Amino acid sequence: MKLIMAVIKPFRLDEVREALTPLGVEGMTVSEVKGFGRQKGQAEIYRGAEYTVSFLPKVKIEIAVKEDIAESVIEAIKSSAQTGKIGDGKIFVYDLNKVVRIRTGETDAEAL
Repeated sequence: MKLIMAVIKPFRLDEVREALTPLGVEGMTVSEVKGFGRQKGQAEIYRGAEYTVSFLPKVKIEIAVKEDIAESVIEAIKSSAQTGKIGDGKIFVYDLNKVVRIRTGETDAEAL
């Protein structure tokens, strides 16, 4: 099992969700986060004064999947979240050692 965490631009969330549904992804956790990468924030002008936004709004998606569909999920996120501009985000993949569904007590792949 894998935990796939992606940090993407907020306006790409619906496209990512729509790309993951046909792959059999049944659930995900979405968090609104702030951060910066290579773009180091950006300069904005508000009421004639320029100021720097150090942290940009992003969306973090966490998806637990079986190992056999992990590469398909990664490719779907990558293709649907990509705009070709700086700040598109990153995908991180972690191994999951154990998963437990609290309601039923199911474990590992059955719990997904």
